[in-house]
Amino acid sequence: MVLFRRMLGDVLRDRRIERGMTLREVSAEARVSLGYISEIERGQKEASSELLASLCGALEMPLSAVLREVSDAVALEEAALQTIPISAPLAARSHPDVVASAA
Repeated sequence: MVLFRRMLGDVLRDRRIERGMTLREVSAEARVSLGYISEIERGQKEASSELLASLCGALEMPLSAVLREVSDAVALEEAALQTIPISAPLAARSHPDVVASAA
């Protein structure tokens, strides 16, 4: 099973490391406890939208870029697990009996 929180943590950790920041620096900048950020990076805690916005600000990364990277990572893992065809229309993924029209 693909866990969004694990993928989100990976993206946030990768960005932090790319910027050469420590957890302590991100914690101070985002005003979020170091332990909580660590748990988010390890995929053990869910980040609220407010907390995620603070982390993105501290990492100087737009929220849209974080979500795009997470979405891409989830899609790749789903494809690897062959749970949902990437090219299937959204309606067909949710309801296999529904046929998408070109109208």
